Amino acid sequence: MDLIWELPRIVKKGRERAEKILNKDYEDPIIQQMIILSDTRNRQDILTEEWINQLYSGDNLIIIEKLLKLGYREKFDLIYIDPPFLTNANYKGRIVIKTNNTKETLEYLAYRDTWEKGFIGYLEMIYIRLFLLKELLSPKGTIYVHLDYRTVHYVKILMDEIFGRENFLNEVIWAYKSGGTSNRYFSRKHDNILVYSKTKDYIFNPQLEKSYNRGLKPYRLKGVEEFQDDIGWYTLVKLKDVWQIDMVGRTSRERVGYDTQKPEKLLERIILTSSDEGSLIGDFFAGSGTTGVIAEKYDRKWIMVDKGGLSLTTINKRLIENQSQSY
Repeated sequence: MDLIWELPRIVKKGRERAEKILNKDYEDPIIQQMIILSDTRNRQDILTEEWINQLYSGDNLIIIEKLLKLGYREKFDLIYIDPPFLTNANYKGRIVIKTNNTKETLEYLAYRDTWEKGFIGYLEMIYIRLFLLKELLSPKGTIYVHLDYRTVHYVKILMDEIFGRENFLNEVIWAYKSGGTSNRYFSRKHDNILVYSKTKDYIFNPQLEKSYNRGLKPYRLKGVEEFQDDIGWYTLVKLKDVWQIDMVGRTSRERVGYDTQKPEKLLERIILTSSDEGSLIGDFFAGSGTTGVIAEKYDRKWIMVDKGGLSLTTINKRLIENQSQSY
């Protein structure tokens, strides 16, 4: 059946499932919660100075439901998610085993980006999660959904339905140089990040980037402050919706051995733009944990979720190495 004709059914089914979750009595499932967390149910405000960052292991749908029942409705100022891209690929983890004089690398299946019902199954998965994540967003909150050419057009239709077309802010293009080439189509060198607010009163702190003068001389324009670095003369201008940021390369200091790791500069721009100090930030497909690392660097609170063993091992190791606060 044509995917276009399936969209109304996906929306209807997803909305019914989400509303059932929101309206039913909550039964606390068994979830591995990698934190020491005090009981929040009898506190009026869960975002206090007693806060402890939280890393959950498990199905993010179950954990979103848990957070809603524990009082986190409308508590998140920013949600960033980097869901699967429908690549129909299997991703591997690697373990290095060292003996006296040898080093052997073993590979294992880390996670699958395959779906039993194909594209329809993928859209069913993402719809209900987006619907419930809207409930977690504060009135001044924003959500960033990181996708690529495979799914972005259909997911935008779903997000228009959930958040309202009037709350669509941007499609940010993350452009990079790395990646493959092709003789049959233009090389694919960007990802798409859909940005929606919950209301019109959202956090937005404009960020600046360098704009270089192509000539050898400064701009010398009245009222324009000029700077110089090793590349040349530049001014500072407000960010546009195309971000030129290098991917995490094989020799990068950031590299943690996670295939879909996102660069710190990317999350830095998102977090500084759409949250304030003390804001609560959520990432429900946490991957390598970049969201938590940057959130903590800039004095934000965070909750991250993933169900992959490689992800959780990577995040724990990374947070320890960054001397993160207790979580």
